[in-house]
Parts: sequence; C-alpha cells; structure tokens
Amino acid sequence: MTKLNQIIAVEKGVKASSQSELTKQYQLLQKTGLLTGLARTYQPKDEDGEPLPPEQTRVQVRADEVLRRVAQVMTRSFDVTATKEWANGEARADVEVDGHVLLADVPVTYLLFLEKRLVDIHTLVGHLPLLDAAEEWTYDPSIDCYRTEPARTVRTKKTPRNHVKAEATEHHPAQVEMYYEDVPVGTWTTVKFSGALPAARVNELRDRVEKLQAAVRQAREKANEREVVDVKPAKAVFDYLFA
Repeated sequence: MTKLNQIIAVEKGVKASSQSELTKQYQLLQKTGLLTGLARTYQPKDEDGEPLPPEQTRVQVRADEVLRRVAQVMTRSFDVTATKEWANGEARADVEVDGHVLLADVPVTYLLFLEKRLVDIHTLVGHLPLLDAAEEWTYDPSIDCYRTEPARTVRTKKTPRNHVKAEATEHHPAQVEMYYEDVPVGTWTTVKFSGALPAARVNELRDRVEKLQAAVRQAREKANEREVVDVKPAKAVFDYLFA
C-alpha cells in the first residue's frame, strides 16, 4: 500500500514533467509547416516534353496524435495529485456533466487542481489548427490525416514565334518581329495533406472543456469541505475531453 508521504514526494516532479511535455506539444502545434503535406506529380503533354520529378512533403505533426500524447503524459500527474487529495480531503462533491456523474465524491482540493489544469487544456484546444476552409478535405485513415482531391494545373513554356509586320518587296526584306507565346507542355497533379482538424471538431472539443470547467466550478462551490488508496480519475477525464 502506498503511503501519503511517498505520493507527496513524487508529486512535484510528476507535475513539472507533465507541464513541460504539455508546453512542448503546444509549441509543436504552432509550427504549421509540420502539419501540412503535399504530393505533386508531373505529366508532360507530349512524349518529347521535359520530364520533371515528383514532389512530396510528409505531414510530421498530427493534431489528434498531439491530443493523445497530452492525455498520456498528463494522466500520471492527474492520478498522483488525486491520490494525495483523496487522502487529505474532507470537503467533497460530485462533478456532474449533463446530469451524469463524471467524477464522484471529489475532494475540494482536487477540484481546485482540476480547475487550474482545465485552463491549460482550454488554451491548447483553443489553439488547435483548423483545416483550410478554402479546400475540400477528406480524412484518409491510411495516412492518418486529411487530404484534398487531386487538382490539376497546366504547365506552360514560353515558345518563340515570328510575326511578319511587312512582307518582303523587291527593294526591302520582310519586317519580322519575334514574340513569345505560352504553350502548354504538361500538367501538374497536386494533392494537399494536413494534420489539422475540422472546425466542427475543434468547436466540439472546446465545448466539452468549457462544460467540464463549469461542472468543476459548481462542484467546488457545493463542497465545504490515511493509508492512501490509489485513485485514477485521469482516464475518465481524458476519455471525456478527447473522445
């Protein structure tokens, strides 16, 4: 059986490491270049056309993967703090969302902790990258991100042409002016990729966080409130937040 002083001894380090990882994941989401990908192939118009190599950029960061990582690294911090506060707390209340008890008999000290941490999660969710509304996106499970339909654009090449301004005569040569004409020589086929999320999904996540924040505040207000029993509320919290 774990003792309370053992939990207190590790709590600070666990909180610090989870906060550091949360910051790292938050900063990853700000690097929009890592969330985007591209695949382009080129087909010359004729057999003698100039061949060009394909171009590809892979998506390196996926928003859903960041959310899974955040849930993973913060679970230990949530559970260690919960174990301490359950042992210490006398003032308790249920956290209810939509009429259902999400967390039962929670000490007021843990409610205070949860309230502060949800502010961080709200900030993270509020800065989740959105898919470009100007594009039509489809989720592709084979690459675990969103993609567009192939778009084709024509590649042209400037080709010299001659324009006869005046025909040749017995006494004067023809007056010829050279100009350049854009002539189609091939087609680019482009597919865009993104690790961002649809606006509807981000709005849903934000609503869930805000709903849980309100429930925690209400539970704290209602609450007036020594071998340690390990408690693990974090799974229920993150299963709800990032369902």
